[in-house]
Amino acid sequence: MTEHEHVRVAVIGSGFGGLGAAVRLRREGITDFVVLERAGSVGGTWRDNSYPGCACDVPSHLYSFSFAPHPDWPRTFSGQEHIRAYLEHVTDVFGLRPHLRFDSEVKMMTWDREKLRWGIETSRGFLTADVVVSATGPLSDPKIPDIPGIDSFPGKVFHSARWDHDHDLRGKRVAMIGTGASAIQIVPAIQPDVSRLTLFQRTPPWVMPRVDRAITGAERWLHKQLPFTAQARRGLLWGIRELQVQAFTKRPDELGLVERLARRNMARAVRDPALRAKLTPDYRIGCKRILLSNTYYPALTRANVDVVASGLAKIDGSTLVAADGSTAEVDAIIFGTGFHVTDMPIADRVVGTEGRTLAEVWRDGMKSLRGATAAGFPNWMTIIGPNTGLGNSSMILMIESQLNYMADYVRQLDVLGGRVALDARPAAVEGWNDKVQKRMLRTVWNTGGCTSWYLDANGRNTTIWPGTTTEFRSATRRVDLGEYEVLRAPGPNTPKPRTPESRTKNSGTKGTKKVEAGA
Repeated sequence: MTEHEHVRVAVIGSGFGGLGAAVRLRREGITDFVVLERAGSVGGTWRDNSYPGCACDVPSHLYSFSFAPHPDWPRTFSGQEHIRAYLEHVTDVFGLRPHLRFDSEVKMMTWDREKLRWGIETSRGFLTADVVVSATGPLSDPKIPDIPGIDSFPGKVFHSARWDHDHDLRGKRVAMIGTGASAIQIVPAIQPDVSRLTLFQRTPPWVMPRVDRAITGAERWLHKQLPFTAQARRGLLWGIRELQVQAFTKRPDELGLVERLARRNMARAVRDPALRAKLTPDYRIGCKRILLSNTYYPALTRANVDVVASGLAKIDGSTLVAADGSTAEVDAIIFGTGFHVTDMPIADRVVGTEGRTLAEVWRDGMKSLRGATAAGFPNWMTIIGPNTGLGNSSMILMIESQLNYMADYVRQLDVLGGRVALDARPAAVEGWNDKVQKRMLRTVWNTGGCTSWYLDANGRNTTIWPGTTTEFRSATRRVDLGEYEVLRAPGPNTPKPRTPESRTKNSGTKGTKKVEAGA
């Protein structure tokens, strides 16, 4: 990266969202772009999460790009190593290596109102870009709670997304903090090797069987020779999940049958009534993400496992104290406590037209237009933005919809011509979010009686999309210029605003002429 490099598009992150954006840009004929990656390789969350047992809870053929089908998935639910290898494969097949800038963490992005471009400070230098596509993802920055006494703990401490492979847990007393998607994979993976495993469970999850198996050689051969069979398989997996959506979004009471199946799944594996009572949730299934595992419950019944039905309250030396007063002596602590989802750290590093960071604008909750753009941040868009998450299907479907929107966004800039930018109108952002939040009111995520990472500090669900992936695809197929204000750089005959009144009229964008969309 040269000191004053300028590119048309800067993509931040090289997970599914970032690589997908890069592929789509090339398919649109755009090669003047870079992908800024803070680590030394591609993969995003599938690079960072390498803990024992790490795997996807979405079927393999649905958890892959539609434009890059993979007939050789070894299992119906793929492990981390296979998904990471797939992303490396996509990088090579689509010729993305020349665009990658590794070890280039973005420190700050600042909008230049005069030049209508973004100034981007990275750990390897400075560059500018006409458009920024932020694909850092919501599951990229681990969250470790501020537990009193944690600094004095004499043993090993790490987050599941920063697994220390050099630390041997064999024969150690280990505490697992949290019972989310990562924890239920880690627990059965390490239980046979540790001397004692104590699980601190603040809220028990609903767990359903994981219908996982090896994909036969015959199936893989068929998918290679007749690609439409893999497409049909993907379509079936997608269709089943689309049909499930209404139970989550409109009729949560219909999830009672699923709840009974989950109870039976627990009863088959956990015979001890006292342990079953600890593991039985008191909220509607689906309110928190439904987890899939055939080994989690059996592992909890082993003699070397203790389940503490309470969160971790404090640490006193090597003694962990739960909120209910329970204690455990441990040698290592593993936090499976999730990520900064509703308070994404990248928002602190984006400075918009008014000199405020995106984090400041989003102080009362994340808001964006169609999950992509934010008012006051021209030519900046995010992949997997606010209210684009899913509770029952593949995020790759949502990512591809947002890539459609990104592609049309860049096309609209071309059509408008010259040095131009699009800034989401505040009214459009508010209108979109009002509709989303109104639909959210009847969903299981808001009515199910749980507290989840879907909700922000104000109890507002700024994470999940309250509809089908088909609806979202339709809503993001095209950019509606009526929802944007068009900013143009001044031409030779365009006077700059000179009075406070003119500056107010131009919404504070000095040196930038605003043109009504469609004018």
